[in-house]
Amino acid sequence: MQISKEIIREEAKRIGFTFCGFAKAEPLEHRREFYRLYLGQKRHGELDYLETQLEKRLDPCKLIPEAKTVIGLLMSYFPPEIIPSEDNYIIAKYAYGSDHHPFMNKRLQRVVDLLKTAGSNIIAKPFLDSGVVQEKYWAQQCGLGWQGKNTILINKKQGSFFFIGIILTNLELEPDQPESDHCGKCGRCMSACPTGALKTPYQLEITRCLSYHTIETVGGFPDELRPMQSDRIFGCDICQDVCPYNHKPVAHNEQELFPSEELKKMRKEDWRHLTEEKFNHLFSKSSIRRTGYKKLKMNIG
Repeated sequence: MQISKEIIREEAKRIGFTFCGFAKAEPLEHRREFYRLYLGQKRHGELDYLETQLEKRLDPCKLIPEAKTVIGLLMSYFPPEIIPSEDNYIIAKYAYGSDHHPFMNKRLQRVVDLLKTAGSNIIAKPFLDSGVVQEKYWAQQCGLGWQGKNTILINKKQGSFFFIGIILTNLELEPDQPESDHCGKCGRCMSACPTGALKTPYQLEITRCLSYHTIETVGGFPDELRPMQSDRIFGCDICQDVCPYNHKPVAHNEQELFPSEELKKMRKEDWRHLTEEKFNHLFSKSSIRRTGYKKLKMNIG
């Protein structure tokens, strides 16, 4: 079966992806100096994969030697209903519902299955938050958006509340035009960041990022940043919420991403008295379970 970009895009849309784009798979040697300086300054915190997986991140052909094309796919996670922040602790919007990894991986696999109908020699492998692929960079090369001053991928039409999936394949497809930067003189994300993690445009100082400390770090919340926590207990959307391109984001309609009625009713007092049993019940299928009960309680303080 002959597979075209149009067929892939149509199938991706039918499956539930918002945008789909294509880029040529090639080494990213021009990115090496940036990472050399970034890692040398220890700005990656405890995210060791940025160093240990560097060579694979710089060359997709180290993941699939035959790779010819990178396919980028975006799926919106902006909720149709925002959980009230008044008298409440705040969790990132992507964590409102079920963990996105299982259903995103299933949908990426459906695109892979389509690609493989092009012939028995077709190789295609999906990647999602793997650490070995520069998802945001490749999404920009695929024309799906640009990495803004907050380092998050921004789509000119629908903002930045997207999950990013990447597929590497040996199927050779014409690349799309990479997206250019449209941040201009705007610095709202930098000004709004309460911890100063975005002091330098296009560079995130991970060790000052609220998302990093509420999700990734092993220990408790740093005392230095506690006054700037802004009631965030899992993730942080501040730099996205203030972005002009997120002024009118299109809400998703994925039932799996909807918050439960119990979660929507939670307020500060409920969070403070959250038991481990209730935690396991509320977040059994959520991304929040990865941080664990004890750390979440430490984030609450």
